[in-house]
Amino acid sequence: MTRTSRSGGAPREVVAAAQAALAAEHATVYGYGVVGGRVDDARATEAREAHDAHRARRDAMSRAVRDLGTEPEAAAAAYTLPFPVPDEAAAVRLAAELESRLAAVYADLVRAATGGLRGEAAAGLREAAVRAVRWSGGSVAFPGLAERAAQAGPGGSPGGPSQRA
Repeated sequence: MTRTSRSGGAPREVVAAAQAALAAEHATVYGYGVVGGRVDDARATEAREAHDAHRARRDAMSRAVRDLGTEPEAAAAAYTLPFPVPDEAAAVRLAAELESRLAAVYADLVRAATGGLRGEAAAGLREAAVRAVRWSGGSVAFPGLAERAAQAGPGGSPGGPSQRA
């Protein structure tokens, strides 16, 4: 039997995953405020575009949570950053970390949701993974799926690089 939210509508797992995605977007919007204040002009445009995209996705997730029959969680006044951000190098690492964490949250929503919400979650996962690569300069085999990425070898695929003679 599938458990549903108090509203009697969507399954609790879907509501919880959607609320987690909304909370992650709130934190990411906050984090990009820090990133934008630390990067040089060359990366400032990229940070501003990401900030705007995350604000739009945050608003869309807020609507999605409402559509599930639940009140969206409000943003916190501030968020604890995963590490100090005193300079541009740390700001770039923060942007990559924010996107990687967001990809994981959207992967959870992809697993839980169906229909249009699942499609939106997949789009959010894809966008976060692409931004994580842009900020970090590298990628993982299964963005957003830490358990699979850990199994991937150095070549980026499960089992590592192919062995050719």
